Amino acid sequence: MMLALSSAVALVLSAIAVPVIIAVDKRLKVGQPVLSYVDNHKSKSGTPTFGGIAFTAATVIAVLIFVRGGKSLALMCLAVCFAYGVIGFTDDFIKTRSKQNKGLSAIQKIIFQTAVSIIVAVYAYSEPNVSDSIILPFSLNSFSLGYFAIPYYVFIFLAFTNAVNLADGLDGLAGKTSVVYLVFFAIIMWIYTYVRGTTEEVDNLILFALSLASAVCGFLLYNSFPAKIFMGDTGSLALGGGIGALAVLSRLSLYAPMLGIMFVLTCLSDVIQVAYFKKTGKRIFVMAPLHHHFERKGVHENKIVTAYSCITLLSGLVCVVITLAVSGH
Repeated sequence: MMLALSSAVALVLSAIAVPVIIAVDKRLKVGQPVLSYVDNHKSKSGTPTFGGIAFTAATVIAVLIFVRGGKSLALMCLAVCFAYGVIGFTDDFIKTRSKQNKGLSAIQKIIFQTAVSIIVAVYAYSEPNVSDSIILPFSLNSFSLGYFAIPYYVFIFLAFTNAVNLADGLDGLAGKTSVVYLVFFAIIMWIYTYVRGTTEEVDNLILFALSLASAVCGFLLYNSFPAKIFMGDTGSLALGGGIGALAVLSRLSLYAPMLGIMFVLTCLSDVIQVAYFKKTGKRIFVMAPLHHHFERKGVHENKIVTAYSCITLLSGLVCVVITLAVSGH
């Protein structure tokens, strides 16, 4: 019951907040500048941004209202979401103020993101419900990482915040892919709590995951093609931070690259493109990340978004089916 109520509240609050943000953006003449080399998106320049404020705030409010019992892990997820959202907001604010797609430098972003991730990694390591243990996928066994846990947790945070940020390049792409991911991650968490015995802490992590997914759905009412508003780095970093926090604090981080296969491919395509270009002066993809490659090949962004969502859905179904089979349910 609490899951349904929290999800409904998050959805409604987000859907109500987005038009307010659009109105404020227009009144203040705040719009998203588009990178000069993404010339096929020139018509989107000036689209209202900061949409991430809506679903981040809606998630925080909904979770705080309905969270019960052991809630330290869920509250940490909220804190991470908020902290990364502040980093993204700072970046968006600089961009809109200067009217150029140049906010925080890459080094500044990494420094701020790393600082937050180290704090959370140390917290996770010292938290008895997490510690240095991760659950092996498709298994009821866990594995101890020892002192390697802290750098591993930091890597998970940096990987997912930047992967979601990179995926935020087409209308609805990061949002829809994240919603599917979050729903299946919540299902995987539920399976493990059912098999191992439910705990309030994990129940509240599920509450957080579904509330965030619902809040993003409220935002997607205005972000699907053609987008009336963008989430900005405010939203993509908050969303990536939330996904990273769930992966680490649930101890199910090894499921993350499978459920988030399209985030992984998005990130890899960018890394491969940069590395190959520096070595040979040539490009593997017409344009990176991967979704821009397909777009340059003439695939409409709606089809790309649908494909990303469907592949994430299929990956989620496979993970759930195998996990259920292994658990004997």
